[in-house]
Amino acid sequence: MKSHTLTLLLISPPPKRCRPKAQQLQEIRVCTNRTCRRQGSFQTLETLSGLAPPNVAIKSCGCLGRCGGGPNLVVLPDGLIVSHCGTAARAAEVMVSLFADGDSKTSLDALALRKRADIEFEKRNFTDAELLLSQAIDLKPFGGIHVTFKCRSFVRLELGNYYGALEDAREALTLAPGYSEAYICQGDAFLALQQLDSAEQSYLASLDIDPSIRHSKSFKARITKLQEKLAAANTSS
Repeated sequence: MKSHTLTLLLISPPPKRCRPKAQQLQEIRVCTNRTCRRQGSFQTLETLSGLAPPNVAIKSCGCLGRCGGGPNLVVLPDGLIVSHCGTAARAAEVMVSLFADGDSKTSLDALALRKRADIEFEKRNFTDAELLLSQAIDLKPFGGIHVTFKCRSFVRLELGNYYGALEDAREALTLAPGYSEAYICQGDAFLALQQLDSAEQSYLASLDIDPSIRHSKSFKARITKLQEKLAAANTSS
């Protein structure tokens, strides 16, 4: 019965559940139309996405009508337009002034460490990646730290530190209760620890927040792995 339930996760919407309570969402839209794009708006979009607190969504948009002063962005729901946001430093200053009390340089430094950790992770230098992410967390940036905890959770899984990975996933969820990827991390840690029911609940929570992941090959692989472990546990019992 459990295996049948897991299979249904991949082919039909999950039953209605009580979603984790997320913070009230605000949004920044960055113009990526032709003129702003030439002025560096994609860099602005990337920087803001990396620095954003959990309750601030970052998206691209079309022309905001101020091409001469770009790159431009608009803050919703207030409709405030901010111009001349073509550098990482300027983007960080805007984020701090709008949503946080903190040092924009410190947060940029933390983001740079996270990017370096991504490179080391791709090279499978997991120990170096963990060190860089820990340094980023220690800087206490005003935003993006929930992503850093999620990233370190993935790294610690690769290092075999399953309890550390679980702790990081939970920390990410404390900071961002509606963070689907952190639930996946939590599920992966539970799966590694053979806590199969808890792994299933974490994957369900992730799917409930973002139903589109049902079509992801990596999510399907996780469900298949969980099914196999459940079947093995049922056989041995």
